[in-house]
Amino acid sequence: MAMLEVNHLAIQFGGLRAVDGFNVSIEKGQLYGLIGPNGAGKTTIFNLLTGVYKPTEGIIKLDGQDITGKSTIEINKAGIARTFQNIRLFKEMTVLDNVKVGLHNHHPYSTLTGILRFPKYHKVEKEMNEKAMEILKVFDLDKEAQTLAGNLPYGKQRKLEIARALATDPKLLLLDEPAAGMNPNETQELMDTIRFVQKHFDMTTLLIEHDMKLVGGICEELTVLNFGQVLAQGETSKVLKDPAVITAYLGE
Repeated sequence: MAMLEVNHLAIQFGGLRAVDGFNVSIEKGQLYGLIGPNGAGKTTIFNLLTGVYKPTEGIIKLDGQDITGKSTIEINKAGIARTFQNIRLFKEMTVLDNVKVGLHNHHPYSTLTGILRFPKYHKVEKEMNEKAMEILKVFDLDKEAQTLAGNLPYGKQRKLEIARALATDPKLLLLDEPAAGMNPNETQELMDTIRFVQKHFDMTTLLIEHDMKLVGGICEELTVLNFGQVLAQGETSKVLKDPAVITAYLGE
């Protein structure tokens, strides 16, 4: 069974069909790429998968569960986490507390417990601190645990955003242009990080990216969008050599 199964997905804004008949099947443990020119509908698909938009048509299944039209919170709890092209960390909070935000779905306590500091509060906080530190060590960010997130270098902020997403214990991780704004050294480090996450967390990942070196280096399969429709789909090396893809996107 596929981890993500999307059939005939579509959304219409007024008279514009921003996504039209989108299909994709992503297997558990796969690292899958979604590419296309600006305005092709990539981020719209991420917004459909995460409940920001409700589809006009189509079915979205995560690990066999129909999540079509569910709320963002329901979809996150079902197992989809995402990062954003523009980093959305809590920059005035510490690195540790940013990761703990992602852990609250799985380590809950009531507002009253938090206010009055009942024993459960201290127990849960201790568990979250330990788990957050474990995740930060994976990303080599444990030494910056008490640093304000906004004071981290850009590349480390990207890594922290992925760490926070993983703290929600997702089945599917959506990465929205994670290499945006990075220099070549940072991009290479990011590629190594994503590979490690795939293996260490047994993760399934869907990636939007414009950096073709990164896409070609880590994605097993690709879907290329153009004007909201699938232009090409399949093994990465073959898709990147497709004449239609070269004409529409790579421009070579």
